[in-house]
Amino acid sequence: MDQLHDITERFTDGAQYIDGRPREGGSGRRQAVVDPATGAELLSYGLAGPADVDEAVAAARRAFPAWAGATPGERAGALHRFADVLAEQADDLARAESAQCGKPIRLTTGFDVPGTVDNTAFFAGAARHLEGRAAGEYSADHTSYVRREPVGVVGGIAPWNYPLQMAAWKVLPALAAGNTAVLKPAEITPLTSLMFARAATEAGIPDGVLNVVAGAGRDAGEHLAGHPDVAMLSFTGSTAVGKRVAGIATATVKRLHLELGGKAPFVVFDDADLEAAVHGAVAGALINSGQDCTAATRAYVQRPLFDAFVAGVADLMADVRLGDPFDPGTDLGPLISHAHRDRVAGFVDRARSYATVVTGGHAPTGELAKGAYYLPTLVTGAAQDSEIVQDEVFGPVLVVLPFDSDDEGIAFANDTPYGLAASAWSRDVHRAGRATREIQAGCVWVNDHIPIISEMPHGGFRASGYGKDMSMYSFEEYTQVKHVMFDNSGVALKGWHRTVFRGR
Repeated sequence: MDQLHDITERFTDGAQYIDGRPREGGSGRRQAVVDPATGAELLSYGLAGPADVDEAVAAARRAFPAWAGATPGERAGALHRFADVLAEQADDLARAESAQCGKPIRLTTGFDVPGTVDNTAFFAGAARHLEGRAAGEYSADHTSYVRREPVGVVGGIAPWNYPLQMAAWKVLPALAAGNTAVLKPAEITPLTSLMFARAATEAGIPDGVLNVVAGAGRDAGEHLAGHPDVAMLSFTGSTAVGKRVAGIATATVKRLHLELGGKAPFVVFDDADLEAAVHGAVAGALINSGQDCTAATRAYVQRPLFDAFVAGVADLMADVRLGDPFDPGTDLGPLISHAHRDRVAGFVDRARSYATVVTGGHAPTGELAKGAYYLPTLVTGAAQDSEIVQDEVFGPVLVVLPFDSDDEGIAFANDTPYGLAASAWSRDVHRAGRATREIQAGCVWVNDHIPIISEMPHGGFRASGYGKDMSMYSFEEYTQVKHVMFDNSGVALKGWHRTVFRGR
């Protein structure tokens, strides 16, 4: 805890970061950052209000011309230094992320932080590969080419489940393309976003290029979404909130990127490796305590394997260890808050009237009862149209349903409004290939579930939003295309002028 105290002491001068400097929020209201494993307060800070957002956007506007005018090599060099600084601060970042989110330290040291460093290094390289179409003559008298240019000030609204990684996913492609950014992290988990911004300054990224305003969504978030000087907004969060954000953002006709909810299907065909599928389902359902839009939430298992799969998952879930996030032996940490734990419990409690809770289904007793813990939970017997199958629970809960034909399994997989991620489990390449073609999701894994890499895009279909994070596809989201056309004829009166000037 002494080390955590050292980290939180860094924010005594305020939990906002505007124009390269920390400062207090000006809303007049305060927010506690709470350790969900113990309920203890880690930090209390002044929330940002609309005036703070205005100042951050103004700082980003001032910084934009110089940053956009830097050469790709200059931006790449700054981002490479940024990656180095983040790597040097990896231990502090991991501890802060575990403390504010309740994540097991194995997750933050093995996934959140190294993934963020890798993303930073990837976009450092991407900054030098901003391409337009080469010059060419597409009409007899003109030469055309296409430029890709930054859009301007980019607003980012990040969620509480992956504060560091989501900050990086929003900021890095924006900066690499020459934009400046104002990031609003979730007000309950601002620590690593602020550390991320300070590391950017340490790396030599100019003041005002990256700003952080930690405020409430209905206050700072909505003001950022509707700000007329913000050219693009990137939002990650629930589909319900995403719809509201989209309505606010479109009033100023800004570009919009939405990464919203998910209800990932996990389809197990009868020729699958059963042991691999069982382990994959438990790991995929429980990562980050199930607080992951791509987590495996509904497993569809072809009937010959159904009973063995359910038994295997129940046994493996029972072996998962809940505990102190800073204990390397802990497998599963708490949920983000007691209120969210109660929300998850509500889904399971309501399901008892129409389904069977095979294992879990309640909070632990004893010392862990102080935290927002919830046991790994397996549910069977639910109908396809039931709440627990259709709605995003966002907790360590896996629902398993049987299916008979391949057609039925794929139809079940597509039978929710969401389309963020999915997986198919089969030894048959043709069967797996059909599943990847027909399952409607932005990512379909085969014989695995969850892995992501910086070079490949992440983003959904349908109610899971639109636009991509990571990869060069993400990079393109943060640029605008300009067509430039030169006249090659050198004559004053062009052939097409006859459509305006009679007799000439």
